[in-house]
Amino acid sequence: MAAASLLTLGLAAAPGAAAAEVPRIDLKVLVVDNGDSPVQAITAQLRSTGIPYTTVDLNDASRPTITATFLSDTVNGTPRAKYQGVVLPGEAPFGAGSAEQSALETYERTYGIPQVDAYTWAHPGVGLDYTSEGGWAGTLDGRQAAVTDAGRAGYFGYLDGALTFEDNDTSVQESYGYVARPRTGFTSYVDIPVPAGSGRGSLIGEYHHDGRRELVVTFAYNQHQQQFRVLARGIVEWLTQGVHLGQARNYLAVHVDDVFAPDSRWDTERNCTPGDFDCVGGDGEGTTPIRMTAEDAAYAAQWQREHGFKLDMVYNAGSGEEWKSQNGGTDALTDRLLADKAQYRWINHTYTHPFLGCVQDTSTVPWSCAENAVGTTQYMSRSDISAQIRDNHNWGVAKGLPLDRTELVTGEHSGLRTLPQQPDDNPNLAGALADNGVKWIASDNSREPDQRSVGAARTVPRHPMNVYYNVGTEEEMTDEYNWIYTSRADGGSGVCETNPASTCLDNPLDVTTGYDSHIVPQEARTALGHAIAGDPRPHYAHQSNLAEDRTLYPVLDKVLADYQALFADNTPVQNLAQSAIGTELQRRAAWQTALANGSVTAYRIGGTVTVKAPSGTQIPVTAPEGTRKQLLIGTTAFGTPYAGERSAWTKPELLQSALTLKLP
Repeated sequence: MAAASLLTLGLAAAPGAAAAEVPRIDLKVLVVDNGDSPVQAITAQLRSTGIPYTTVDLNDASRPTITATFLSDTVNGTPRAKYQGVVLPGEAPFGAGSAEQSALETYERTYGIPQVDAYTWAHPGVGLDYTSEGGWAGTLDGRQAAVTDAGRAGYFGYLDGALTFEDNDTSVQESYGYVARPRTGFTSYVDIPVPAGSGRGSLIGEYHHDGRRELVVTFAYNQHQQQFRVLARGIVEWLTQGVHLGQARNYLAVHVDDVFAPDSRWDTERNCTPGDFDCVGGDGEGTTPIRMTAEDAAYAAQWQREHGFKLDMVYNAGSGEEWKSQNGGTDALTDRLLADKAQYRWINHTYTHPFLGCVQDTSTVPWSCAENAVGTTQYMSRSDISAQIRDNHNWGVAKGLPLDRTELVTGEHSGLRTLPQQPDDNPNLAGALADNGVKWIASDNSREPDQRSVGAARTVPRHPMNVYYNVGTEEEMTDEYNWIYTSRADGGSGVCETNPASTCLDNPLDVTTGYDSHIVPQEARTALGHAIAGDPRPHYAHQSNLAEDRTLYPVLDKVLADYQALFADNTPVQNLAQSAIGTELQRRAAWQTALANGSVTAYRIGGTVTVKAPSGTQIPVTAPEGTRKQLLIGTTAFGTPYAGERSAWTKPELLQSALTLKLP
């Protein structure tokens, strides 16, 4: 009976141990890395999830040797497996029959440890027929794969079933794979119709043999490709058997800046924005700014209801009041947005959207920071910054907006350092944030992807969207896109030729069709990539993109439709507020620090998981449905459901020195 219990738990007694002795399995993964992208992709997923791992670099001559003592030992007389799972570049990276390979296989067999073969070819050694036996090998770009019934019943059940391999460039081979028929002992989890053949062949499956289990992946990938991002959760959950430190969820939030304010319009003749200091010959006089109408606001509320998705309205009340006073003293847009105020989240964007950093000297292009007589930089004062924050917040409170005063987005992310002109934050910013209770200030992810402190506040990096603030129509958007992304020879700015981070379009886009045919799919793929990579950082666009041609909606429609086509109902996209996103990023950073310092101990003995971390540390854990958290007296249900499991940030209860979970 004891032996049967061990097998049920996926564990085995150590050699020579008493039959009833259940080993301790540490919640850490061993990664054997040969430098190839598949192993590095899985490693990236482990890190982003928050799962601790140890890497053995096969290219390092001083690496440790894989031996029984490297893999296991005893703790207080209890046999211990130091790793709950093993990631290998292939099925036998040390060589079949070698001492290291034998030690690893014995370890897996003894303790019931799963092994992922990150990328290998189809052959009987991994439970598959050769591709010459009714299979196929070649480029998978653009081909559609599906999750099998066994995959849906197991750790890939968070997917609806079908996924398409990326084909971003028809001239480049992006994914190569082996499609093969399973042999005895092999269960396919993801398969594909055999090209130029009949039946279906496996791409991911489990090979159970010789007392061991291998997850066999027979296609190449990297961490950025959509097919890996979609399947990464299932690979890691299989590897850990659904019990591990860390959690992975999919996120999407969209901030709409400049609400109530008008935005300037791109000039398709001058290829600049009139009114901007760098737009030669265009002073903005006589141009029509872009501003939502009451009909646009009604559409926004309707769109939210239909899609079950909430937008964050980032507002400038003072700019709206100025507009109102200049247009007869009435404003149907504000009336409509306030009537629907409870349907949105609202974020303070300052009263009139001024630049909160240094005083800008725009006599030259690019602008520079103005200096005082003694040669020091002139900055906006603390009182002026504070007034911009306070007045906007007070207006919102008076109008009954559902506000969180701890959240702030400054105009152009100003006040924060702006390279190269302003290398440091405005020294008056932190004090003004404290004056107003601001704890979370937005930053530009393209400039500062990492969260950092600004006095007592923390930044929340946001992804800029390639849906520009200064366009109201699809043609304007495409024209500006062409200016940025085409060569000088094709009539563009040539920035794409000189910027190493950019590439040029082969040909300018047709301004009447280019937005829908090229820009929308590109931007939707980028945003979806962030979401399915578990990146909680919000995206941002502008109110102008909800006006006129309403250019933001096609992008969001595609992101949400593509997401829903990929994921099952038990894996909804998480739409968080700015403060919740900031908290998530802060917790992740603290957790990674705790792991890096070696101050976390976590293990499983039978059906009990024990985690010890520095006092006060929030601990991310994922476990099966039915898991319960041990209280001082009794237990309570653990976590919240997501993707077929339960997960949460948690910590020991009062008077407890460790977190204890009881598995079902």
